Amino acid sequence: MRLTPSEKAEIISLAERSDLSVNRTLQQLGINKSTFYNWYHLYQQNGIEGLYPLRSSSRQRWNSIPQEQKNLVVEVALEYPELSPRELSCKLCDAQQLFISESSVYRILKAKGLITTPDHILMSASNEFSQQTLFVHEMWQTDFTYFKILGWGWYYLSTILDDYSRFIVHWELCKSMKAEDVQRSIDQAIVKAGLHKKPKPKLLSDNGACYIASELKEYLDSKKIKAVHGRPHHPQTQGKIERYHRSMKNVVKLDNYYCPDELKEAVHQFVEYYNHQRYHESLDNVTPADVYYGRKEEIIKRRELIKQKTMRLRRQEYLQQKMVAVV
Repeated sequence: MRLTPSEKAEIISLAERSDLSVNRTLQQLGINKSTFYNWYHLYQQNGIEGLYPLRSSSRQRWNSIPQEQKNLVVEVALEYPELSPRELSCKLCDAQQLFISESSVYRILKAKGLITTPDHILMSASNEFSQQTLFVHEMWQTDFTYFKILGWGWYYLSTILDDYSRFIVHWELCKSMKAEDVQRSIDQAIVKAGLHKKPKPKLLSDNGACYIASELKEYLDSKKIKAVHGRPHHPQTQGKIERYHRSMKNVVKLDNYYCPDELKEAVHQFVEYYNHQRYHESLDNVTPADVYYGRKEEIIKRRELIKQKTMRLRRQEYLQQKMVAVV
């Protein structure tokens, strides 16, 4: 499978920061060791630009980016320092009605010394659930992850993610990881999704004790929810929620929390950002909310029109400059 430059850079970042050895990390991700180190050396020398396929050295002058647009890229990057070049490219298109490719944004920022390591580290989810979903609320993924609050002990975050849109339908901080906690999370997700009288999604989880408990099975049967369990010792089956939890914790755990309410507020802020602001590469660079609420196709069409308009204006400007030079 061909990976994008951004995905290669994310894998490099994950290998650098993983608690496991590089070899163990690569084995879990299914990445060949020699392939990884080829990426790594190119990334060290040229940043993300080095991870792009080699291109012809010849370039069309008409497609050169005007200086005022380069200045705008820098201005937006300084205003939103948390965004990657890919995300900045989308932001410029959506907010400024201007198309500039990810690679061009990267080159502009690199020339200004503004390229930094991304804050969000994502797990590779190349081996996801075998049967891909086709619509919102066809299947939900759920899982627990844990946090330690100083002076309070361990707390467990229960999350329900819509498989198709990757939208976080519901989350809550629990004092335990029991079947009753899972039931409560599902009940709240059903309410938030407005599915009281509608067919319920399948529920994909791992084989944790709370998810295979007979108590939960009876509850799911009563709600007419089909339980689907991932293969043991194969977390990629729940790759989307595993990757979300990893990304979320890499941000939320940057701070210490001294009471549950502080942690809840931090998780709330990240969920809002993730659902409504973060451009997701696997969703064609729209947000999970755009897919969840059915806005994706409209946004992609609008971006394509902006791209065509930007290219047309650049060509016209180039031809005008050429005519003036001839005169």
